[in-house]
Amino acid sequence: MKILAFCGLALLIVEATGLAGESNAALPEVDPRKPAAIETQEVPIIPAEIFAKLAQYQSVRGAIFRGWAPDGTGILINTRFGNSSQLHRVYEPGGRREQITFMTEPVAGAFLPRATDGSILMTMDAGGNENDQVYFLDRQKFESKLLTDGKSRNKLGAIRHDGSQMVVSSNQRNGRDTDLYLADPRIPGSLKMLMQVDKQTWSTFDWSHDGKTLLLARYVSANESYPALLDVASGQRTDLPLPVDEKAAVGSMAFALDGKSILITTDASGEFNRLARFDLSTRKYQWLTDDIPWDVSEIEVDSVSGQTAFTVNENGATRLFLLPSDGGPRREIKLPLGIVTGLDFSPDGRQLGLTLARADAPPDAYSLRLDQDELTRWTYSEVGGLNPESFVTPTRIQFKSFDGRLIPAYYFKPPAGTATNQSVPVFISIHGGPESQYQPFFSPINQFYAIELGIAVICPNVRGSSGYGKTYLKLDNAEKREDSVKDIGALLDWIEHQPELDASRIAVSGGSYGGYMTLASLTHYGDRIKAGIDIVGIANFVTFLEKTAGYRVDLRRAEYGDERDPQMKVVFENISPLNHAEKIRSALLVIHGRNDPRVPFYEAEQIAAKVRSSGRPVWTVFAGNEGHGFGKKDNIDYQRAVEVMFLKKHLTKSDQSTP
Repeated sequence: MKILAFCGLALLIVEATGLAGESNAALPEVDPRKPAAIETQEVPIIPAEIFAKLAQYQSVRGAIFRGWAPDGTGILINTRFGNSSQLHRVYEPGGRREQITFMTEPVAGAFLPRATDGSILMTMDAGGNENDQVYFLDRQKFESKLLTDGKSRNKLGAIRHDGSQMVVSSNQRNGRDTDLYLADPRIPGSLKMLMQVDKQTWSTFDWSHDGKTLLLARYVSANESYPALLDVASGQRTDLPLPVDEKAAVGSMAFALDGKSILITTDASGEFNRLARFDLSTRKYQWLTDDIPWDVSEIEVDSVSGQTAFTVNENGATRLFLLPSDGGPRREIKLPLGIVTGLDFSPDGRQLGLTLARADAPPDAYSLRLDQDELTRWTYSEVGGLNPESFVTPTRIQFKSFDGRLIPAYYFKPPAGTATNQSVPVFISIHGGPESQYQPFFSPINQFYAIELGIAVICPNVRGSSGYGKTYLKLDNAEKREDSVKDIGALLDWIEHQPELDASRIAVSGGSYGGYMTLASLTHYGDRIKAGIDIVGIANFVTFLEKTAGYRVDLRRAEYGDERDPQMKVVFENISPLNHAEKIRSALLVIHGRNDPRVPFYEAEQIAAKVRSSGRPVWTVFAGNEGHGFGKKDNIDYQRAVEVMFLKKHLTKSDQSTP
């Protein structure tokens, strides 16, 4: 009876507001597969067959190594079985994945050092707002305790080697400055001010093994940072010199086991982040990787033997090395071609845990037997029932840009359609950052484009990308910002000269800064690009800098320039896609999360409105429970389905129509 009464009331409301009768035909049809948190405009109902075709690719999982159990009984990983990535424990190689967190939001974490009771420290935000909170997960009482204030932005920093103390970076004091706090990992409300900062960004890297000193660095930009030591008891900071008196970047740092020196990577007096041993008494640097012309990206020191493991990023792929503590020669560990992250020595020092990701397989957790250089696979992530042999491996290419500089890229070629009379459409995917780098991680959606849609995927590392030296990194700074957009123009030229590629059917896509690159490419090369997908992208640098979260604004000004400077503001006005939106003639899809603290949602609203005002169609997908990119599976599944339909409509010959 209640249901009937409700229906009757609803009918009266419809009739009273004039929506009954003939007007009912004008009501939009609801897509039954669209998540409740997502709102769209101009997006048609996605056919069920697209979801069905995507289902296997969307079911691909990956596993991220999060560290060894302190008692040696297995490892901790991140993987997803439900709607978001959660923590799981694996007790033996190839064993079952025991899920231990069951949150609605994605969770990250690690075992508390020396905690034989299985205690875990974990972090989690709400709806993608990036206001992370730190929790203590008590595995004996099966309860979690909130350690931070529940509302500010908190980042878990260095944890003392005996697990008794941790550092938390938090902006709880004023919402802007990120101070350093000391806390007991097991006691809520124990945060105590360690170092108060004023318009600076400090990160902690390591504790000395006696627990008295912290190793930290002040980050200014991708090209400038400063290392220091902090006496935990007194709060006294001692700045450490760089080998040359010039601005330089510092990458990774760690204390040597004896505490008399540190391992540090820096691009001071060179193009790349080289590994050095810095003697704390003589204050001199001993370079350890002078012969490697690539960045040393990650270092980890074994608390048992003192040996150091470090990785090198060679043109996007990883090389792994071991360096003895006695100063002996390093040795390289032969690994499959891929990307290695998350180095962690086992408690007994006999194994090295890591995540290995490849372009043709999802990431999985592995360990390396140090006495035999034997790699053991711990997890076997599912690939949705697909045939792994069908996955496409990209090739490395280079193309010449406007100034003669060679721009590196990765090229996923479809399995078919490569003959001269069967040219295929092209999807250009541009990474964010801008001080980032495309590396050939496994991407289910790129595999789908290549295998199922027959679209070639090209992922360029335009100027300003990291991994190719600090000169290359600086090539897009400030007034040179649009030089990176010219690199996309050069890629379009390269595509025209490839007989297997169809230069009349090109789409460009990118997220965050890559979203800006997408929009800028559409304003400059709209007559050569059929469609663009802007994901959480910057449309106007002035409004972006005015509205981005307070804790980020100075960091972004260091990279992009200061909009308060009249001359720089003129540059921003000239290069912002919003101010040239009338030039966008390509089809446009805009995707954004309403809770985005980095690139405010306003950026999506204003570019969509401006392009529509020119009479151009714009598909929009906005999520009320997401931030800087979608993190929940139901939202991601829908986003990808929309993207597929969008590309089918504008790139594939059987589905093309005039936008």
